[in-house]
Formats: sequence, C-alpha cells, structure tokens
Amino acid sequence: MFELTFLGTSASVPLPKRGLSSAVVAHDEHRFMVDCGEGTQRQLLSSGLGFRRMNHILITHPHLDHFLGIGGIVSTLGQMEIIENVQILAGKSTLEKVHELIHKVVFRGARMPMQIDLIEIKPGVVFGGDDFDIVAFPVRHRGPDCFGFLFQEHSRRPFLNDKASALGVPNGPERKYLVEGKAITLADGRTILPQDVMGDVQRGVKLVMTGDLGETNSIAKLCVGADTIVAEATYLEEDGDLARNNGHITARTAAMLARDVGARQLILNHISGRHTERDILAEATAVFQNTCIARDFDEFVVARAA
Repeated sequence: MFELTFLGTSASVPLPKRGLSSAVVAHDEHRFMVDCGEGTQRQLLSSGLGFRRMNHILITHPHLDHFLGIGGIVSTLGQMEIIENVQILAGKSTLEKVHELIHKVVFRGARMPMQIDLIEIKPGVVFGGDDFDIVAFPVRHRGPDCFGFLFQEHSRRPFLNDKASALGVPNGPERKYLVEGKAITLADGRTILPQDVMGDVQRGVKLVMTGDLGETNSIAKLCVGADTIVAEATYLEEDGDLARNNGHITARTAAMLARDVGARQLILNHISGRHTERDILAEATAVFQNTCIARDFDEFVVARAA
C-alpha cells in the first residue's frame, strides 16, 4: 500500500487554507515528495511528517509553484544535518532552474553542507524498490519536460499458509524455498511444487499522480485499473476554453478519465479560488461518483481492493 499526504493543494497561487503544490507518498521505509511549492517546509512541519527520510524529491514540471520551495527545504536540511544526500528528480528544463536556485541563490559562494544530486528523468522507471517502482510519464502542459508519476507495486502471488500446512510443509526454510519458486521434497518423499501452495497472481497497488496537464488521452492507457488517480481540477467546464489555453483540464475531464480507465478512486487537487469546492465536486461526481477533493494535510491510504 501507499500512504499519501497532501501538503499543498492550491493552483498557481496560495489560498488562505491551501498551500502550493506538494504531496508526500510513503511506502514502507521510503518517502517521496512530489512537487515542492513555496512554503512546503512549513507544511511538512505542520503535517507532523518532519524532514527525516525526505531525501527523494520528484518535480513534475518547471513552474515556480511546483518547485520554488526546494530552496527552503535544502537550506533547512543542510542546517539540521539529518540527511547526507538529497536526490531531486525532474526533467531537464526543471533541473536547470533548480540548479540556479540551489547553487546561485541558496548556497552561492558557500560550501554545500550535503550532497545534492540533480537527476534528469526520462519517461520510464525512475526508482526501483524491492516491491514497487516509480514510473515517470510525459504529460502535455505548458512548455517542455512535464511529467506525471505512477507508483506501482509489483504483482505477487500470496503464499497459502493453510494449504501448506495441510500438505505437511514444515515452518522453516522449506516455505521460503517455495516462495522463491523452488520445489521441495518432504521427509516422506513427497514433492511439493510452488504452484501447490501459491495463490493466484495479484496485481500490486497502483497510484497515478498526473501533475498539471492539458489533456488525458495520452495517459489513459497508463491509468487503466488505477486504485487511485490524483488529478488537477483547476477549472470547470464553463471555463473550458480558458483551461485549454492554459494547458489545464477541467474537473469533468478528470472524472471522465477515472471513469473510462476503471479507476477505484479520484482525488482532485490544484484547486483555484475561482470555484467553490461544492461546484467542483458536483461537476466531477456527476461523471465519477467516487471523487473527493484533497485539502492540505489530508491523508489517504491507497491499498488493494478487498
């Protein structure tokens, strides 16, 4: 499962109760920040997450409201000396701006207090864990190098303990061998095959975070079967032309994506002050019922369907 905490859910400019774009995705011991708008370090503290293990920052695109907070984050981490290395992963255009911010503003003329790696991403796997991957996928927004991120657990076959016990498989290394796909021979001479004690293949949990985007057709295939889609809802259909001109989608378009790809849940963020939450939610739920609007500090558990 993935644990998702929103730190900032506003669009372009902060609102009284919404900070600029940022969220944290946690999986086991790993934590990943997705976008880092101005004021994110204060949001981190207010959320209770703090700075520890905050050494992976993924940036969707090179607009200030999505990366300007990196300056404050790396400055604070350098002073606290709790992290030796920070990796910032983004497209080339974004990294150029981040490099300027870090090296010519934050630490200009000073010794770097920790190692900061600026890692250029291309479409494909950008992080591989023991049981999950993070995949960057291109989206069409304003300008080059705009990405969304897919957090995908690996598929697995559950070990059926009850069946193994019924077959006389002892607790111990024999069960480990079966999980690894190796046949075993019991003391009475019987051979137990992995398929005898393994359940059907279960697809891992799938979380899609689209970032800002101007259309959804190009990402629909990647989103098929998502457990949760996090998408922007900067505009309503009544502002459709304005949305398209600015490289954004409407709440209805986000809902249509969730409906058409068979998603289980849609979370809307990147909310502007031009519309009320009630109107945004009404437009989306008319198309896809299981929709909610994220607020700052909202927490979600993205897990496999029961």
